[in-house]
This record gives sequence, C-alpha cells and structure tokens, in this order.
Amino acid sequence: MLSIGAFAQIGQVTHRMLRHWDTAGLLVPAHVHEFNGYRSYDPSQLDRLHRIVALRQLGFGLDEIGTILEEGLDADRIEALLRTHRSRVEREHRIAAARLVDVERRLHLIQKEKHMSRIEIIEKPLPAVRLAARTAVAAEQAEIGTIVGPAFDAVSEALSRVGASLATPIAQYSSAEDGMLLTVGYEYSGPDVEGVEIVELPAVDTAICGVHLGSMERIPDSWAALHEEIIARGLVPSGPCRELYVRAVSEDQSDWVTELQQPVTQG
Repeated sequence: MLSIGAFAQIGQVTHRMLRHWDTAGLLVPAHVHEFNGYRSYDPSQLDRLHRIVALRQLGFGLDEIGTILEEGLDADRIEALLRTHRSRVEREHRIAAARLVDVERRLHLIQKEKHMSRIEIIEKPLPAVRLAARTAVAAEQAEIGTIVGPAFDAVSEALSRVGASLATPIAQYSSAEDGMLLTVGYEYSGPDVEGVEIVELPAVDTAICGVHLGSMERIPDSWAALHEEIIARGLVPSGPCRELYVRAVSEDQSDWVTELQQPVTQG
C-alpha cells in the first residue's frame, strides 16, 4: 500500500486535491485507517490517478472526468468531448486576447498620455425587458430632456393606479426618420394598463456599458467617452442605446446613477 504522501508525490498532486477527489468519488482510497483516518492507496490505482491528472490538465471539470471514467475511455467519446472542450477553450482564448488588447491600450494611455477613462467600461449581454412605456419623437437633441421627464411621470401615474412597481426605469433611444424615437418606461410584467404601451426590448448578445454619476446635464460627456471606447475596441454600435436609471430620486440629480448601455458588434 502507498501512503497519501507517496501517492501524491508520484502523481504530482497535493494531499488536499486527493481528499477532494475522494469526496467527489473520483479516486477513493483503497484503505482508510479506522482510528486516525489516514488514507492509503493501492499501486493499481496509479493508472486512474494519472488519467485524472491528464484530463484535468486538458481542462475537463470533475463532472466530465467522472463521466469519462465511468463510461470508459472510448476513442469516439473522448474525441467528441475534446472537440466540445476545444470550442470552449477557443472562446476563452478570444475573450482573453480581447482583454489583453484592452489592457495594453489602457496602459498606453496611462503611461504615454497620463490619461484615465472618464468612466469605467464593461462588456456584457443585456436581458430582454418588457416595459410599460410612452413613446415620442424628439426632432432635436435639445427636446429630449423636455420629453423624458414628463413621459416617466405619465407612466408612473398610470402604473401607480394599478399598484405596479416602479423599480426599474429605462429609456431607449433610436434614430427615426424625423428625429430621435424615445421609449420611456418601467419594467412591467402585468396586464395592459390604460394610458401606456407595452414594449418588448429584445435581449442583446453584447453591449458596452458604463455608469454615469450625477446630473443629466453632463451625460453627453459620458456617452462620448463610452463611444470612444467602442471605437477603440474595434466595435460598432448595433441597435438602439438604453439608459437604466439605477437611482434617480433627488431633485438636483447630484446623486443620480445611470447605466449607459450600447449594443455592439465587431467592426
């Protein structure tokens, strides 16, 4: 019999890892001492140990390894699993490569130009959202502020009459032939409400998002910074942008928190 120390040394794994595999049922010791709990392994278990180590090095998870060991190392089965795993690794590599490019670009800005982004930018998917909303067209940029506030007030009043939540206010902006189409409302899952429209915002695979803090007067600067970041990443806008009003309570807007969301695709 081999002690856990000797077995771990042969497999180049830790005692903790062997205990973890024991708990998971992947590699159960041949013997556990009744009184002190010391684990011992039979030399015949080295083959299973090496298989687990090899599969872990390929990046398989414990559940996948358990399935492989249970069903046997059939060549067709291993090939199918490896092809699936290769696709996952390739995707992770693309994501890592994109992150590396972003890190290098930020380092360049900081080291060469002593410049920090005006807002922090992240990339993420957006869920589909069902809104109780009002829609309107702003012929000019200056009209947007005069439309959005009253539209939210109107939707809020209509939803309050039926006791609906006002927890998630969202505005969507899209280009229209005669101006900017504004969709303003609250996330809502109930039946139709008089005085508002039900609008379905579709899910988005990839969006560049940033958080604007404070007054709406300065939000164009944050949008400009976000679009600069989109261009720098080799992306292009691909659909209407959204503003999610995380906090919008105080009259002076000093403590407002707004998430800017711009769907994108590769340029």
